[in-house]
Amino acid sequence: MKILQSYIQFAENVSEKSGQYVSWFTTAMMIVVVFDVITRYFFKNSSVAIQELEWHFFAIIFLLGAAYTLKHDRHVRVDVLYIRLTPEKQAWINLLGSILFLLPFCLLIIWSSTTFVSNSFQFMESSPDPGGLPARFILKACIPLGFILVLIQGVADIFKSMLIIRGETLESEVAIDD
Repeated sequence: MKILQSYIQFAENVSEKSGQYVSWFTTAMMIVVVFDVITRYFFKNSSVAIQELEWHFFAIIFLLGAAYTLKHDRHVRVDVLYIRLTPEKQAWINLLGSILFLLPFCLLIIWSSTTFVSNSFQFMESSPDPGGLPARFILKACIPLGFILVLIQGVADIFKSMLIIRGETLESEVAIDD
């Protein structure tokens, strides 16, 4: 079980660091949106590049921040029944949900996006709009990268659920309690 604990620690460190780095894009996006609003409404001037930068930042936040969200259990969930269950039953739901839905979906997106991203890199894709941003292929590379991060965290969640079901204490919980 030491291997499972080590993997969980590794995956949670990756998710935590990626979430911390991505959080800076939230600040950057806010600055860009404020700039866009001021220039649009006060100076009657608009920029395609600025508008694209807003949704590029949003895409990066969403894609690369999903693993951090999963790690902290802040993803969308219907908690009506779940919150009333014992930790062991919650672990069973998490285990089955991750194995049946999360992992296959991540693998499907990673597999299906590789050609999409590869073609974008091959053609050095940029915005089709006049005045748009170049290097759209970099943004598209965030699709498989984001789902790889979620996959890494999803496997850690499976391992955590297995340990909870077996009645074992997670090392991360021990460290928090000390």
